[in-house]
Amino acid sequence: MAKTETPRRIRGTQDIFGDEQRRFAHVLSTFERVRALYCFQRVDIPVFESTAVFARSLGETTDVVSKEMYTFEDRGGDSLTLRPEFTAGIARAYLTEGWQQFAPMKLTTSGPVFRYERPQKGRFRQFHQIDAEVIGAAEPAADVELLVLADQLLRELGISEGVTLQLNTLGDAATRDAWREALVAHFEAHRGELSEDSLTRLEKNPMRILDSKDPRDRPIADSAPDIDAYLTDEARAFFEAVTAGLDAAGVAWERNARLVRGLDYYRHTAFEFVTDRLGSQGTVLAGGRYDGLIGSLGGPETAGVGWAAGVERLAMLLEEPAAPEIEIVVVPADPTAWDVANALVAGFRRAGIVTDMAYKGNLKRRLSKADAQNAYMAIIVGEKEIEKQAYTLKLLRTGGQLAIPVGRFAAVQGLVRETAWRRDKGASVRTILTEAFGIGVDE
Repeated sequence: MAKTETPRRIRGTQDIFGDEQRRFAHVLSTFERVRALYCFQRVDIPVFESTAVFARSLGETTDVVSKEMYTFEDRGGDSLTLRPEFTAGIARAYLTEGWQQFAPMKLTTSGPVFRYERPQKGRFRQFHQIDAEVIGAAEPAADVELLVLADQLLRELGISEGVTLQLNTLGDAATRDAWREALVAHFEAHRGELSEDSLTRLEKNPMRILDSKDPRDRPIADSAPDIDAYLTDEARAFFEAVTAGLDAAGVAWERNARLVRGLDYYRHTAFEFVTDRLGSQGTVLAGGRYDGLIGSLGGPETAGVGWAAGVERLAMLLEEPAAPEIEIVVVPADPTAWDVANALVAGFRRAGIVTDMAYKGNLKRRLSKADAQNAYMAIIVGEKEIEKQAYTLKLLRTGGQLAIPVGRFAAVQGLVRETAWRRDKGASVRTILTEAFGIGVDE
């Protein structure tokens, strides 16, 4: 019989484990903690949507829609797409679920997103994002709150060093119309020198030429007119309110007049947090104001602003994660102790104590495992301990051991919650055991 070939992991996907998973989990748990400080509600939306949600919101001419979406026809003949980002799905939910009654809404979410692009460092075909949105607030204070949230998140992750907030204004509709007209005139004058992609963008999305990476386009893009000359008084006042709010909150920023969002529904604030620590993939968090998005989906004109960040990229910037903290390892010394050991483990876990059981190999190997896990203590249970009704407690980090009578063993819970162990892991054996059990021990 022919040997069955083992299936391979799909290119551009990843199996996340060990230190990498701990980094990943740390990003998500920190995000959850910080978003709660800012009173943002968690929302979860489907992994796939009607293709029209993304085609109408992102625009048919964007690379995401034209080249990168995972789109398929289901058995009912409907065109569905795996989400390439979160904002469009949240906007769709805002309309279809009747959430207008709750506006303004401060929402966060996280999870996998999908784009068919060339895999490289920090970029995958299935990757993960965290996302924050404010819907229904046209005030610059919403932009400021989102940016301050992002800044605090990066600080609490310990990765803000070397990360810069780049900020720009895209103005209001009148500003964009005037600027777009000036850009088209500028690029038309250099039509013969532009790349093929930029010629396509010139017809439908000329602002995107400004962030072209093609060397042929850069001199032309760099000499294009800035938006500042076309800002209306209202647009200028909005941007000044955002920058003043950031200054008041102590968030450093830099102006980048070439930072754009090319779609028509983007307004006012555009921003990126960038670093040089990730090579060419230097953006770690980005977003902007999209006051025209919900209107493009068929809803009433509704203000919106938001950002997203790649979990993988944030995780790459983290320091080496700490190993999981294991408090107790129960070590059954022989088969007669299985039931007692299981009962102990279950009791500790129900009391909120991080507990493992070493059940493979001989006693020496089981104790070695407890040491290797950097556990604080091992509890040895065997035929001898059961007979004497006293289990052996072995402090692995500070040294020392003694037999604890079964009747007093419930005090181990106090060892975790109330004694010097939690307050000072370096306390002496005598102090720990005296406080936990009322037993004096010679060291």
